[in-house]
Amino acid sequence: MGREVSINDVTLVNDVVEALDKITGGRVIKDLGSWTSGENPFVVTKSSNIPGKAITETPGLVIGNPVSPVRRLGVCMTLTESHLELAGALKVDTIVAHHPVADAANSGGVPLRNYVSLYGISILELHEAFHGLHPGIAFIHGHNSFRVEIAFGGVPGNIINVGHVLKDIKTAGDVVNRIRKFMGLMCESDLLRAEKGIRECEDLYETNVAAQPEILAGDESSPSSVILHIYPHTGFNEKHLSQVLTEQPDIDTIIASISRVRSDHPLVATAKARGLNFIVGNTHALEILENGMPLAFALQELLPRVEIFLFRERVVACPANTAGNQEIREYAQHICRTYLLPPEQTRINH
Repeated sequence: MGREVSINDVTLVNDVVEALDKITGGRVIKDLGSWTSGENPFVVTKSSNIPGKAITETPGLVIGNPVSPVRRLGVCMTLTESHLELAGALKVDTIVAHHPVADAANSGGVPLRNYVSLYGISILELHEAFHGLHPGIAFIHGHNSFRVEIAFGGVPGNIINVGHVLKDIKTAGDVVNRIRKFMGLMCESDLLRAEKGIRECEDLYETNVAAQPEILAGDESSPSSVILHIYPHTGFNEKHLSQVLTEQPDIDTIIASISRVRSDHPLVATAKARGLNFIVGNTHALEILENGMPLAFALQELLPRVEIFLFRERVVACPANTAGNQEIREYAQHICRTYLLPPEQTRINH
């Protein structure tokens, strides 16, 4: 293990950059030249061609003083104002975000520099530079990859894994049960049940409980031996599926995870037509455990003087008229009726 590049035995932001570079095998930006020259293939611009909404990934330090001390570091998936506020409250001085960071989008609608300067937080990002470094997501989903691509079909970030099932996996049902166990979904269900009781609201929903692993083609007893693992949000489509199945005709099971598809999606229809199993696995909301937690452990090994926190996200939904408590509901109704709706005589009823 390499020694931290520190001053007076204090870990610096530069040490975090060096640690991330070590973890990724040299994929991190350490000078502006490698960013602007096009040398680093992990500096990628993502765009849906929505005006003004493109973002360029810059693995490494996004904002912060390279020689600032680091005592507490948080690892998160997608930076939000909630992370920044929690970091400020816990005196976390550095955050490593998996997903790319953008002004305003990741800082409560205001310039990022204005926000993080209040709490003295340095921000780093990784994303595509971290992808493909470990087989953990495949392992959680019950297979051992023998083929991994991170830009399938020439599309950056279009990751596929093809693998043989692990020895305890015989069927599609075994895959689903393994995922539930690794993700602690029984605990998540218990937590939601307790929250429903505390809030006296049965119509309360939470991401990981609502979007559990599911078999969309085949059934629990369907044999599974060779798995194609895809991530639909990266751009994987029916053409890509046809290509992989041609190249790997022994595939009998498809798993879609991080992002999922609905039962009527063309990829599922193709699986059914070919007699293949189709399973939707973990959602993006659980990547903090799949990718974030190994990253946090690696940083802890390389930066032993730094206290590492994992910033988890938990999103719940309920009908608006049951949200909060009586006081906040009365407040919301007052504001709505007094300030947000037009006077009674000018309202248009449809």
